Amino acid sequence: MAMRAKFKWPLALMALAAPGLAVANAELAKLQKDPKQWVMPAGNFYNWRYSELKQINKDNVKNLRVAWTFSTGVLRGHEGGPLVIGDTLYLHTPFPNKVFAISLDDYSIKWKYEPKQDPSVIPVMCCDTVNRGLAYAEGKIFLQQADTTLVALDAKTGKVIWKAVNGNPKIGETNTNAPHVFKDKVFTGISGGEFGVRGFMAAYDINTGKLVWKCYSTGPDDEMCFDPDKTMTWTNGKMAPVGKDSSLKTWQGDQWKIGGGTTWGWYSYDPELNLMYYGSGNPSTWNPSQRPGDNKWSMTIFARDVDTGKAKWVYQMTPHDEWDYDGVNEMILADITVKGKKRKALVHFDRNGFAYTLDRVTGELLVAEKYDPKVNWATHVDMKTGRPQVVAKYATSKHTSPDRGPDINVKGICPAALGSKDQQPAAFNPKNGLFYVPTNHVCMDYEPFKVEYVAGQPYVGATLSMYPAPDSHGGMGNFIIWDADKGKIVASKPEKFSVWSGALVTAGDVAFYGTLDGYIKAVDTKDLKELWKFKTPSGIIGNITTWEYKGKQYIGVLSGIGGWAGIGLAAGLEKDTDGLGAVGGYKELARYTDLGGVLTVFSLP
Repeated sequence: MAMRAKFKWPLALMALAAPGLAVANAELAKLQKDPKQWVMPAGNFYNWRYSELKQINKDNVKNLRVAWTFSTGVLRGHEGGPLVIGDTLYLHTPFPNKVFAISLDDYSIKWKYEPKQDPSVIPVMCCDTVNRGLAYAEGKIFLQQADTTLVALDAKTGKVIWKAVNGNPKIGETNTNAPHVFKDKVFTGISGGEFGVRGFMAAYDINTGKLVWKCYSTGPDDEMCFDPDKTMTWTNGKMAPVGKDSSLKTWQGDQWKIGGGTTWGWYSYDPELNLMYYGSGNPSTWNPSQRPGDNKWSMTIFARDVDTGKAKWVYQMTPHDEWDYDGVNEMILADITVKGKKRKALVHFDRNGFAYTLDRVTGELLVAEKYDPKVNWATHVDMKTGRPQVVAKYATSKHTSPDRGPDINVKGICPAALGSKDQQPAAFNPKNGLFYVPTNHVCMDYEPFKVEYVAGQPYVGATLSMYPAPDSHGGMGNFIIWDADKGKIVASKPEKFSVWSGALVTAGDVAFYGTLDGYIKAVDTKDLKELWKFKTPSGIIGNITTWEYKGKQYIGVLSGIGGWAGIGLAAGLEKDTDGLGAVGGYKELARYTDLGGVLTVFSLP
């Protein structure tokens, strides 16, 4: 494939003195340009997961060796990855959410923070006790604990500077997301869609912990921070105001109060537009027949003003969700050419199996195509309305198909509820304008049933079974290269299990990812040819990270099987339909890996 023109970094990262740059956090805007460090979950505001480092390249990556390792001392699923600031690596764990500050000189522990959390939080964490990472700004490390406590720690000493309570576990509210810092605020969402939690995004002052704003995914306009006349959405082939009560009109009665739309994914930020971007999750309950309507604004991409929370535009990907296709996956911001026109684009690989390219300034829908060939629940996305065209055979709601509804088992739906991709973040390669995506290749049977809401109790209402996509390569995952302009797969590398780690691309023309059976792999960014692999102590659901210290480049990966795909191992579940169907689908994992959190770091000899 011909190489494209070299990508240009957005102006906000090129010159801190440029007009309008006051909208960025000056320290982070500077640090994210230094490839020797890794200062935020995705490396930069734009969620690229790309590094300019190239000491390790496609020609010598085969020589990578283990440089050092660190055990977290915690079982369960280890998602996310470390931060590297200066001479210190900051590492997190799943519950109880320990934080370690590790010296890069001698690998000693500078300090450790271990919060005392009530273990009653564990049963209200849907799909393992994962935590997706830390944030840094202005000498502070930010941790979002499972019990919803947001903590600011002194980066040098680990001393608590402030705490803020973000939710209430007694009604099912927990936190699994990494916090993100944009400007002078730290942003966090909420988990708990399987408990009837009402989703929101919250912004806290990084210096005081004071709540600055909080905007919900569902409900009245003012509580969602919507202006009915100015908040826009895609309809009839153009952007138009959402109008009054745009959410309330799509729910029956007060169902929006327990409507889901949680916000436990990754967040991105455009300093020039002063907008942050994120997605909301599934509506509650999983039995769609109980909640007629589009259930807005679950399953939605939000573009919000960082200072006020006001929604500039929204786009709902899966109206009246019938399959648990959460829309929380990362929004990657890239200035690329789409259909012959340069665009400030937003690229999103949704759980529903469609990859979306939107104009991030306006919210205009540009591309929506399947990024797994087995996706069958919808034929396509209507580009005029933005709505997926549902195949009646795979509907689970009586409101979509009269012969569907509670206690009817719908078979052969692709993808499964965990999506063609779950939270595992993709990477963007500015050298060729392409995206590198870890994916699931899994289908399901889905049987909804009636369920009553009880605060703090599961509010699911569906029984699932999962299995590899039939009539394919037999595995449960692929690592792909995606062209967001054409909406096409450029290359695909099959894997036995889902690729549940976050990807990393470097200027050395290498892409890295991890597998559920524990391998970290390096592939050529041109054709995905495998260049190197190493078996880590446990399955990988963490993200690959890179940094440089004292002239040497390092690659780090956090292993520790768990998460939704590995919940059977993590929680000792055995029934095939347990873990919302994942236990049966991934039961063969037990032959290849076991529990244990370890950071493994590699370098050249």
